[in-house]
Amino acid sequence: MKASMSATLSVVSALLLLVSLAASDTVLDRFLQCLPSHSHPSHPISQAIYSNTNPSFESILQALIKNRRFLTPATPKPLAIIAAVHESHVQATVICAKSNGLQIRIRSGGHDYEGLSYVSAVPFVILDMFNLRSIDIDIASETAWVQSGATLGELYYNIASKSNIHGFPAGVCPTVGIGGHFSGGGFGTMMRKHGLSVDNIIDAQLVDVNGNILYRKTMGEDLFWAIRGGGASFGVILSWKISLVQVPPTVTAFRVARTLEEGATDVFYKWQLVASKLDKDLFIRAMSQVVKGSSEGSKRISISFIGLFLGQSGALLSLLSKSFPELGLQQKDCKEMRWIESVVFWANLPNATSTDVLLNRPNQASLFKKKSDFVKYVIPKNALESIWKVMIKVEPIWMQWNPYGGRMDEISAAATPFPHRAGNLFKIEYSTTWIEEGIEATNHHTSLLRQLHDAMAPYVSKYPREAFLNYRDLDIGSNPSNQTIFEEAKVYGSKYFKDNFPRLVTVKSRVDPDNFFKNEQSIPVNCARVKA
Repeated sequence: MKASMSATLSVVSALLLLVSLAASDTVLDRFLQCLPSHSHPSHPISQAIYSNTNPSFESILQALIKNRRFLTPATPKPLAIIAAVHESHVQATVICAKSNGLQIRIRSGGHDYEGLSYVSAVPFVILDMFNLRSIDIDIASETAWVQSGATLGELYYNIASKSNIHGFPAGVCPTVGIGGHFSGGGFGTMMRKHGLSVDNIIDAQLVDVNGNILYRKTMGEDLFWAIRGGGASFGVILSWKISLVQVPPTVTAFRVARTLEEGATDVFYKWQLVASKLDKDLFIRAMSQVVKGSSEGSKRISISFIGLFLGQSGALLSLLSKSFPELGLQQKDCKEMRWIESVVFWANLPNATSTDVLLNRPNQASLFKKKSDFVKYVIPKNALESIWKVMIKVEPIWMQWNPYGGRMDEISAAATPFPHRAGNLFKIEYSTTWIEEGIEATNHHTSLLRQLHDAMAPYVSKYPREAFLNYRDLDIGSNPSNQTIFEEAKVYGSKYFKDNFPRLVTVKSRVDPDNFFKNEQSIPVNCARVKA
């Protein structure tokens, strides 16, 4: 009887799968047939369509997958990829996906830590923005329009090609896509001087849920507020208008490392006391990691202090001799360079690497998991020693400690959706990478990172324990792919956005009442439960 029942269930499951696949094919056909009638005839959308039967489908899909956790046979694949080359292709994709009940995932650089820009458990298509990468620099007005598919490296390179005294505050990884980076806030080495990326955005071009193209004036201030750090829940950003910032002709970068035997804990403790209070022109990141010890098989902690000073080395050394002599920075540690060259330095590329490397888009993916925290009070030395022990126990793991203060303390927590402003000493990024394939290795390494994250609970923000949207982490709460449960969204929403979450919900409810733009950590509409 059991064997017969099992066989029957297998047959039923197979039939349901066939029905589901057939339904998906029908929906896909309707979606593809819809696209040409909503795109500009002088820019045929047929050139941008990669259905799952297209010979180039796999290469296009994999080109921007940066996390190999989501590059497996079991990972759900899109029915099609629309690699838009014209704004009308974006409009058509939104209109036709909505009318045919298809979910879309919007991808610019593919660095989403949890793969939400290119993975979904329900039938979906990817709207790929990587071809929409134009950058228009206007040095006279100190502004630029940059499309969402451009990378940070391309933006930096284009600014520097026009001016040696201008830059833009954003992240250190040059291959990150503009669209996702700006939508999550945008954090970088000039944030103590100039704030986040979103603090320097003055306009945007957005495709709304009805396929309309809106600018700041036509979308209204509430929606313009929401898209600057509130994620991809409100529409598709075609391009951003940014204010460039002025940088000196010469900046100074440095990287020095100390082991515990060399007094690294004492240096790090002093770093906590001063890093957020130093001159705005100085940003010093601390990076703790496990390295090989002096004896075979032993391990120890090394802490690197990596800095960018918006000025020359003499002024930097004078400043640190008074405020942070424990670091022991010397002239030989300092590297004077142009700001654009400091971008290459911070990307951890070899010395003398040409800035042309910033235009590269390497197809590189690794296996990793990341998490984040915010710290409001100095961590005592004995607690630091306990943290180092946990790190050694659960390695390979590193922690990046990024200082606050300066401009970040001056901008209101409500100015943008990004709420983590005054009151924070620094932000932590936890990271682990591995090379072994398979679910067992993934579970093992992610479990180790969670152990360290759990051990840090007494020393970080509480009620809620805050997190950074650009460091996407599904551990802090999520929704199913096909619906957004309001109570579930409040869990992760309060951690990413704190008191700004209700305003984001209000904006979402007005501009996308049917909850078309959604993912596992999207903003919900203002009701208890919304189904697809």
